[in-house]
Amino acid sequence: MRNGEVDEPVRLSWGSVALYVLLIGSAIGGFYALRTLGRGLTAPAPTRPELFGTGDAKVKFDALLHVLLALAVVIVTARLLGTLFARFRQPAVIGEVLAGILLGPSLLGRVAPQVSGYLLPMNVAPFLSVLAQVGVILYMFLVGLELDTNLLRKRTHATVAVSHASIVVPFLLGCTLALLLYPRVASSDVPFTYFALFCGVAMSVTAFPVLARILTDRGVQTTRLGVTALACAAVDDVTAWCLLAFVVSVVKARAAGGLLTVGLTGGFIALMVLGVRPLLLRLVRTHERTGDVNKTVLTAVLVGLLFSSLATEYIGIHAVFGAFALGAIIPSESKIAKELLHRLEDFVVVLFLPAFFAYTGMRTQVGLLSSATEWLLCLLIIITACVGKFGGSFVAARLTGMAWRDSAALGVLMNTRGLMELIVLNIGLDLRVISPTLFAMLVIMAIVTTMATTPLLDLLTAGMERKPRAVRAPLQPRISGDETAI
Repeated sequence: MRNGEVDEPVRLSWGSVALYVLLIGSAIGGFYALRTLGRGLTAPAPTRPELFGTGDAKVKFDALLHVLLALAVVIVTARLLGTLFARFRQPAVIGEVLAGILLGPSLLGRVAPQVSGYLLPMNVAPFLSVLAQVGVILYMFLVGLELDTNLLRKRTHATVAVSHASIVVPFLLGCTLALLLYPRVASSDVPFTYFALFCGVAMSVTAFPVLARILTDRGVQTTRLGVTALACAAVDDVTAWCLLAFVVSVVKARAAGGLLTVGLTGGFIALMVLGVRPLLLRLVRTHERTGDVNKTVLTAVLVGLLFSSLATEYIGIHAVFGAFALGAIIPSESKIAKELLHRLEDFVVVLFLPAFFAYTGMRTQVGLLSSATEWLLCLLIIITACVGKFGGSFVAARLTGMAWRDSAALGVLMNTRGLMELIVLNIGLDLRVISPTLFAMLVIMAIVTTMATTPLLDLLTAGMERKPRAVRAPLQPRISGDETAI
């Protein structure tokens, strides 16, 4: 029991098992049917190679100067826009992404190309990207520290059902949409199978860190709905990353890579739960008695964070999941967890995290959407993304016994994309599976779906009993005003 709510045990029936098997089977059969339909489609001829991905850039001798300048410009601009959007009760991530778009080729690059070339030259992009990824890894570790795993265990069936329904439905809709997009915004040097797989994955992703920021801003990350949403998003993104690893392995002509990734992921989870967790619990108990969390302890935890992130990066499901996994197995109310949160959260949120969103915005060329047809395609992508994520999550939540309003709120939360979507899109652009035009459309989709989350949650939760605030302050500091809890 927590916050006055009683967690009822979930009973697994043969009917639900049959429905789950049917869901997975329909995804596999549906994709092969769509793949057969798409084989006869012809995409436009490849355009200039430099449009696909960033290419290699020579590092100038003044790289450090430009990196420091770029960081300063990006952080100030992102913080200003993030604060502005937060005052309208929007996630700060929206302002941070828009900051990158404004500083990139979509605005500053058109209005003042020389200024843009000096402030944010292409040479700094690799350095900015590395710093941004480090910030995301640290942030996901903090999110894991906040997670109450005791509540998570009691919602296992609902979590699996909702997370996988919110993968299968948008995945099939994304593959179906690929039939329309491939002849218009793809390239003939990209096979339809690769393109369709990537479109399916892009529609299936939920932004776990952004969802966590929304929940913590509202003070409900420890309620049943909040924990269920976090758990669903975590399972959702692990599944999506396994799918993405499979797509990447297919593109690189290593078809067995996807299955290997699934097996290694299972082994990693088992090692963390059965091997690393007991050691951490012993460390926590020792320092709960002494009350001393010194630099040696913090160093050991941070080194473990690096190795955990390194393991999942090597496996192929991205380093952020290793960071989250380590954070999640540390008791959230321990002194070690509180000390790590106290020392890291502000520094990560203010300095590192905006860099990734800005870096992605710098790669987004909104000007490539130059016709009404392209904007209509962008609108269709947004509608498809919303129908797939919200619809799949809502129906699955209702089937597991959740109330309709909680089911709708969960569907809205799962439709939040932001960070993870941007990671997937950058990978697709680097692999040249998607064109810069489609990249821009999908970035716009990520922004719109993330912006829609807060007002839709306010609409769904209007008149509901206000729940107690969480004891611990949220990862993203509140900017102003009282927040309406879910």
